[in-house]
Amino acid sequence: MRRRRGSPRPLVVGLVAALLAAPGAVAPQGKTLLLATTTSTQDSGLLDVLVPLFEKKTGHTVKTIAVGTGQSLALGARGEADVVLAHAPELERRYVAEGSLTNRRPVMHNDFILVGPPADPAGIRGATGAAEAFRRIAGRQVRFVSRGDNSGTHNKERSLWKAAGVIPGGPWFLESGQGMGATLVIASEKDAYTLTDRGTYLAFQQRLRLTIFLEGDAPLLNPYHVLEVNPARHPKVNAAGGKAFADFLVSDEAQEVIRTFGVEKYGQPLFFPDAGKPEPEGG
Repeated sequence: MRRRRGSPRPLVVGLVAALLAAPGAVAPQGKTLLLATTTSTQDSGLLDVLVPLFEKKTGHTVKTIAVGTGQSLALGARGEADVVLAHAPELERRYVAEGSLTNRRPVMHNDFILVGPPADPAGIRGATGAAEAFRRIAGRQVRFVSRGDNSGTHNKERSLWKAAGVIPGGPWFLESGQGMGATLVIASEKDAYTLTDRGTYLAFQQRLRLTIFLEGDAPLLNPYHVLEVNPARHPKVNAAGGKAFADFLVSDEAQEVIRTFGVEKYGQPLFFPDAGKPEPEGG
């Protein structure tokens, strides 16, 4: 399990994932609930504010495992987590359709941005959209670091390569297999481009030599949803605890925290609250 403050040690996260993947593993019950979520919510620091607030308010204890969205959703789908906070809409809908996850609700959004070395060796400054920017990177074979982990960010990146008509590969294309914060650090060290959510970029900005080159393009919207594990499919999960946390995320109190999170430190919010709003196109 991750430590409440700071980033989890990779070994600890690996052990937790291995234990949860073991046959017959089930989520903790009673007042303890297991949240499967993305590295972006961890790396941004948002959970370090929301989780203690929820625990104080309800008496529940939250154990968090932060991995790629694909892994988070799979944990929930197998009944090895009680609630999931994710940002891969197409994949989320698949799990809801097949019945393992339920009550999918919008929580917040930010956006993806394309960042890279200030010298812009791929010449993407001024590109009219994400597809053109990705074509320029591939055409000049400038280093690009992909997360390569089936996360929400990785799924978005793959869709952008597809829109660009590019199958990435070769020495210029690197896969980190790590979370967003670590991937940003690798890209900075290697003078490479990468796709990131804005919140993690802002949280890591002071330690990076990366510049934003593309933002605001419609395909770069990054919505987050909370999904509960279906107790009819997985009767041993802590359904009451999972629902309590999901309800908390869309409550006025949590939405206000989300609305202001990051403003004092970064001069802008890292996320925008979405509870109760119609789902945006593509979300």
